[in-house]
Amino acid sequence: MFDVIIIGGSFAGLSAALQLARTRRPIAIIDAGTPRNRFASHAHGVLAHDGKPGSAILAEARAQLAAYPNVTQLSGTVHLAAPLASAKLAFQVALDDGTVVQGRRLILATGVRDILPELPGVAERWGRSVLHCPYCHGYEIGGGPIGVLGRLPASVHQASLIADWGDVTLFTAGMPPLDDDALALLARRKVSIEGSAVTAIEGESPAISGVRLADGRLIPLRALFLAAPVQQASPLAQQLGCELEEGMMGPIVQVDAMKMTSVPGVHAAGDAARAMANISFAMADGVMAAVGAHHALITEEGQA
Repeated sequence: MFDVIIIGGSFAGLSAALQLARTRRPIAIIDAGTPRNRFASHAHGVLAHDGKPGSAILAEARAQLAAYPNVTQLSGTVHLAAPLASAKLAFQVALDDGTVVQGRRLILATGVRDILPELPGVAERWGRSVLHCPYCHGYEIGGGPIGVLGRLPASVHQASLIADWGDVTLFTAGMPPLDDDALALLARRKVSIEGSAVTAIEGESPAISGVRLADGRLIPLRALFLAAPVQQASPLAQQLGCELEEGMMGPIVQVDAMKMTSVPGVHAAGDAARAMANISFAMADGVMAAVGAHHALITEEGQA
């Protein structure tokens, strides 16, 4: 029986594991090896790790955790998490290889999945020249023409923000009509508006040279940003009965200040449980979820 099982071993999960490792309590962390940012070649904006590949940061974190004898690291996908009937507050977790582990607390760091548009050229450039976060990638673009593919009302805000990194064109085909406030904001931010639909991305992948429009024109671009809707990458939160709420881009797990979900004993951290996502936010979430789980264990033990 582990004190805490962490499901998801990317930045939120590993940060939670490190905090709990240092409490000397027995913990397990289970990772499927598919972090959300695996498509990006390098991570930026991460203190002391700026420009490192995300995979290298994660590998170093796993190696450091291996030095703690109270930490068990497992590889695999969790397909089932449920309360343990034989204990007052405990859970059973089943992996796809048949492994079953039990724990007194769960931390879900299972992330989200980006829903990309079915547009030729997007998938193979995702995280390289087709992007979602200017704080992560904007500096490297180095100015010049940048596109924003409008998909959601939030694309107006995205375009106005990205105007700090270059000369932005917002492609509005498929978006709701822009109201006067949106038009005024875009004008103030010197964002150009293009109503013709984007039909393809051109250039030698993973680079981009421009986008082809439905009317045949080619608009030169150095990068294309889009606001990708998201879905929970794992069904475990719903399986356990955790309440969800609507975030900016899709459903996220509802948590309190200590990252506790609506289900006693279950915490959630990282992209699965926050609307604004990047590596630094995910790591901070993992720390808070670990502290929350540890405090909950102490409270339970004090009442025994």
